[in-house]
Amino acid sequence: MQHRIVQPGPLLTAQGTLAQRGYATEPLLTYNREQIRVAPWRIKEWDFYQVSNDAYCLQLTIGHVSYAGEVSFRFFEFATGRRYDLAKILLLPFDRMKMPRTAERGDLAYRTRDLVMEFHVFEGGRRLICRTSGRRHPKIDVDVHLAQPDRTSIVMATPFDEDERFFYYNQKINCMPAQGHVEIDGQRYLFTPDSAFGLLDWGRGVWPFKHEWYWGNGSGYIDGKRFGFNIGFGFGNTSAATENILFYDGTAHKLGHVHFDLAGSGGYMAKKRFTSDDGRFEMEFTPIYDRYTETKLLFVHTRCHQVFGRFTGRAVLDDGRVLEVKDLVAFAEHAVNRW
Repeated sequence: MQHRIVQPGPLLTAQGTLAQRGYATEPLLTYNREQIRVAPWRIKEWDFYQVSNDAYCLQLTIGHVSYAGEVSFRFFEFATGRRYDLAKILLLPFDRMKMPRTAERGDLAYRTRDLVMEFHVFEGGRRLICRTSGRRHPKIDVDVHLAQPDRTSIVMATPFDEDERFFYYNQKINCMPAQGHVEIDGQRYLFTPDSAFGLLDWGRGVWPFKHEWYWGNGSGYIDGKRFGFNIGFGFGNTSAATENILFYDGTAHKLGHVHFDLAGSGGYMAKKRFTSDDGRFEMEFTPIYDRYTETKLLFVHTRCHQVFGRFTGRAVLDDGRVLEVKDLVAFAEHAVNRW
């Protein structure tokens, strides 16, 4: 069930199918965009960064679905529900955004007179910058450094049953201590590495127009060590491997299936149970904030409940060690999309 990719090589064959299927803890496969064998408007690419602590959350995105692109800033407070959203929609960007072929190197930037967003990658860390002129939108100044003490992550090469040329190549990096600030119209919010972490969701692929997924992710400290998890299901054919994994002190610990239903049993803001088939991820989830988003534009329709809350329970490492998790603020989301 959990096929680990250990041999480096190209992601796609000459026929445009996945050369290997499964998971890795570092990006061993090379994203070779020129081998994609579908119409160019089917390609989707994005870099999504999230930085959060127990009180508020920053999200920055640069990405596209070929026929449309988005550069977006989002910031929200859990307790008050106060939120700021700024999105720049780009028409027919295709490959003009020059998305990096790997999450491990290569800067990404979007610059106009009114909006600047930059993602910088360097040895041992990353830097996120966002600025607006304040003429058309709130005046925003973001400068956040993410430390990356190790290269451990979860990397997925996932096929789809609908077409053998469909695939999702995804890397998620947890547990990056964050330091910096977000300033919005003069109000400053600080991130400090003792309480704030960054997450990168790096995705490239081709997949069905209609799709749905469940995803959860969190980072924190347990016994003074960095701890994190990534869980999810519903997206693609995961018979080769799931994306479920624990991170502790720079080491990955693979999980099997993790089950949760955000929409059922009282709705998105009701308490939920998260349980794994091997008993290694058993959590109670108490929601505190539902960041619901919905977009309708021509034939595009996206809906997502990203629910932040407190996880309490136990996580079991590969060697059998049990970690007690208490009130870890993290999120679980349910997305239903047509794009």
